[in-house]
Formats: sequence, C-alpha cells, structure tokens
Amino acid sequence: MTTVRGRKEGTAAAAGADGLVAWAEESGRRRARGPAQGGLRFVFYGRVSTEDWQDPVTSRARQREQSEALIRGHGVIVAEFFDAGQSRTVAWGRRPEAAALVALLADPDRGWEAIVAGEYERAFYGSQYAAMAPLFEHYGVQLWMPEAGGRVDYASERDEHAMTVLGLSSKREVTRTSIRVRTAMAVQAREQGRYLGGRPPYGYRLGDAGPHPNKAHAAWGRRAHRLEPDPETAHVVRWIFVRRLAGHSVARIARALNDAGVPCPSAADPGRNPHRTGAAWTLGTVTTILSNPRYTGRQVWNRQRTDRDLVDAGDIALGHKPVQRWNLPDGWVISRKPVHPALVSEADFIAAQDISAARGPAPGMGLTAPQKRRYLLAGLLICGGCGRRMESAWSNGKPAYRCRHGHTTASRRGPGRLKNAYIREDRILPHLPALHLQLSEPAAGRRRRRTRRGVDVRYQASPEDVIGYLREQQITLTYDPASGALDAGTAEAAQTITLTAS
Repeated sequence: MTTVRGRKEGTAAAAGADGLVAWAEESGRRRARGPAQGGLRFVFYGRVSTEDWQDPVTSRARQREQSEALIRGHGVIVAEFFDAGQSRTVAWGRRPEAAALVALLADPDRGWEAIVAGEYERAFYGSQYAAMAPLFEHYGVQLWMPEAGGRVDYASERDEHAMTVLGLSSKREVTRTSIRVRTAMAVQAREQGRYLGGRPPYGYRLGDAGPHPNKAHAAWGRRAHRLEPDPETAHVVRWIFVRRLAGHSVARIARALNDAGVPCPSAADPGRNPHRTGAAWTLGTVTTILSNPRYTGRQVWNRQRTDRDLVDAGDIALGHKPVQRWNLPDGWVISRKPVHPALVSEADFIAAQDISAARGPAPGMGLTAPQKRRYLLAGLLICGGCGRRMESAWSNGKPAYRCRHGHTTASRRGPGRLKNAYIREDRILPHLPALHLQLSEPAAGRRRRRTRRGVDVRYQASPEDVIGYLREQQITLTYDPASGALDAGTAEAAQTITLTAS
C-alpha cells in the first residue's frame, strides 16, 4: 500500500508540473492574442515613395491585403496610417503619418496593441528599425512583419539579425538604383544629348523631338523633347551676353532690363515659376543666365548634385535631408556635339566667364584677401535710417559696414530713397572703451588700479573686450548717418548713450 500510494503521489506531482507548463504556455498565447475577444487590435502602416511614378491607391491596397493576410486569425486592423510621396530614407519622425502614429504610442487609450506593415521596405530603411524598435518595446506595442513570419521578437537574436540584414539590403537597393539611374542619365546626356527634364532655361521652350527612345514609353504615347529658342525671350538672352562682353556689369544689365520694362524670367513664365514673385530682374537672375552653358547649344547635365546632410547632428534619429550644391565645371556632363540651337557661341560664353572670373581682390591686398577678412562688429550695428542690420563690406583693404535700405543696384534710385549708410570699423573702435565705461558705470567705479605716482585711475577695457561685453549683454549700436553718431543701448532700451563717431 505504501508503494502504491507513493507511486500515485509521484504521478500527481508530475501531472501538476506538466499542468503548470501548459498553463504558462496558454497564458502566453492569450496575452499575445491581446485583450480583445477577437485577438489583437492592429494599426496598419504603409508608404509609397512617389505619387508621380507609383499609384498610391494600388500600392496601398496591395500592402493592406498583405498585412491582413499576415494577421488573419490573430486580430483585426482598427486604424491606418499611410504616407504617400515619402521616400524610405526619410526618418519616421519626418514622415507625416508615421510621426502621427509615433505620437499615439504614449497614449494608453490609443485603442490598439500592435503595428503591422505589408513590407519591410515600406516601413524601414538602413538603421531605422534599430531606432524605432526600442520605442515600440517601451510602450508594449508589438510589431508584425511578413519577413518575420508574424510577430517580431525584440529579444530574439534571430529576428534582430534578420531586421539588420533587411535594413542593409534596403539601403543597398536604394544606392544601386541611384547609381544605375545616374550612370544612365550621364550616358544619355553625353552620347545622345537627350533632354532630361526640368524647366527649360529662360530663352528656350520645349519642342517635340519625336517618339520617346524607350520603346515601352513610346508605346504609351510619350514623346521626347528638345530645347528650341523662344521667340519672346531668346533675343533678351543674346542681348545680355552682348552687353556683358562689352564690359557692362551685372548690376547695370539688370538695371537696364528693369528700366526697359522687360519681364523677368518668372514673370515671363509664371506657370513654371510659382515659387518666385516675378517682381523684377535681380543680380542673381542675370548671373544665372550668364553662367548657364546650355545657351551654347550643348546639353549639360550634373551641374548640381544632391548631398544628404544630417537634419540635426544632436539627434541622428531624425535622419538626413537632401541639400542641393553646385558642382565645379570639371564634374559637368557635356554632350559631345550641339543638340539644340545656340543663343551664344561657345567662344563668347567662355569669354563671358573670364570677365566674371577676372573680378577679384583689388591689387596689393596681400593678406587681406577675402579668406583673411575679419569684421569685429558683424551683427552689432543697426542702421538708424531704416532699422535694418548693417552688412559687412570690405573697402580699400579695411573692414566697413553699410546699409542699402533693402535696395540693390539692379534697380534705379528712386526720388525718396535714402542715401546708402556707410561707416568704417576703424572710426568706431577708438570710442568703444569710453562707451564701455559709461554703460557699466557702477562696476567701473569700483574697478581702479594704482599707478607708480599713487594716482587711482579707472580700468579701461580693450576694444575686443568691449565687443565681447556688447555681445554678452545683447547690446546693439545704432548708427545715424545724418548726424554721424552711434547710439548704444540694451535690448530692453533700459540704458542709452550717444557717441560721436567722427
């Protein structure tokens, strides 16, 4: 009897142990299914890169169907976030819909417990998963991906490795595509002289160049384009180059165009320049025309490049932003032969560039070349005539400050326009120590030193010390060109003093 009873007790103990294991496993499955009777409540996230080349409706439907197939039997989708026109390289915090999803994570009443995406590449790129996964885990939100076969286990080395490999693969795909596209465009521009899109330069318009070279695009009815002279504006471009070659300055050319009432590029074609005012010709507009090599009849590509800079060096999770920068001429891709009618000869174009390049530092400047220039009072001077901050200007080898009251040399001086304000730095610096004594009178009264003759004199700061004091106290200097005086005061105008600057 003892033996039988001992055997039964041992069997019950074993059954109890198995029951605990079974209970633990079932409890874990119930918690994975979520608190709702039908299982987890999911939020669907999707993305499409470009609305021009991809159909957002079709792409969204496909991603949604893949997500629903993945979670079938585990729960239902109760909310949706879909970013259209957003590249995968853009961080979650800068995608509108993804950012809205992230903002709800901390809300205990958000109404869902898991996120599902139809494709890894639609949600993550590079190291984005590594940046977002800890946030999801912190708020107890599950992530379901087809590549993981369902739920991603944040603590699993296998899933971590899989997500890392997918991120690198996604980044490699973008890089390879970019290289292929850029290489193809370089060949098309150099060998075929093909027009590769964008706004036509001022003086040209788009003309038909026959069926598209790509047979698939041609079958869809797409046509190729080429540049042809615009009868309304081509003569203006020719006139600009003629005047430049005659030795006229860019400002004089722009002023002559404005005086003659010639519409500027954005005014001549407002439909293609909605981002510009179309008010008048500027120095930059004329300079852009004079430096555009496509007026020679050759196709030129890659004058600009797109770099990717960190949005915020203090928060690398925000990712990178595209920044346009100009390439040097040796990086341009130039067609081997002219492919559209020229508005200026190549010899004249090169001569116009030499005129621009010849304008450099004045003779005898030596070490005072632009890279050695220093403006001690930059940002501290205000124009008393118009209230604008005066700009730094190098004059006769010395630093100076000027204000043109918002006007440029591209426009003729009006009858009511103020005369330009101008003052050299060396006229201001000698007055700064006295200015410092009067602005800090209480402190200066206590700061004395004894000379050999036993006379107490007040401490006098150097001009550099005074400039540091002005910047620290946010004190600006207002220059009145009419009286030749400087007015100094704090940002709150609590203390003011006037000094003669002559």
